Amino acid sequence: MRLLSRYAPRMSWLDNLPWTIVILLCLTLGLAPFAPPHIWEKLQMLVQGRLVRPIDWLDLALHGAPWILLIAKGLRFLLR
Repeated sequence: MRLLSRYAPRMSWLDNLPWTIVILLCLTLGLAPFAPPHIWEKLQMLVQGRLVRPIDWLDLALHGAPWILLIAKGLRFLLR
């Protein structure tokens, strides 16, 4: 718990961010375009070693950011 309290002031913005916004970001930006989800294609490219162009890395970062935010907020919620 000491580790969590050490980072508490820096992560307060994550606590103040509503769950609905995070989930909405995951369902829209995180999954767009929807058939098939773009993040899934980029993750497959990463595993296969075909994620080589800078635009692909940027795409992975932009579509993956909402999911990272959801995981971070969920872990912070569970560890409180």
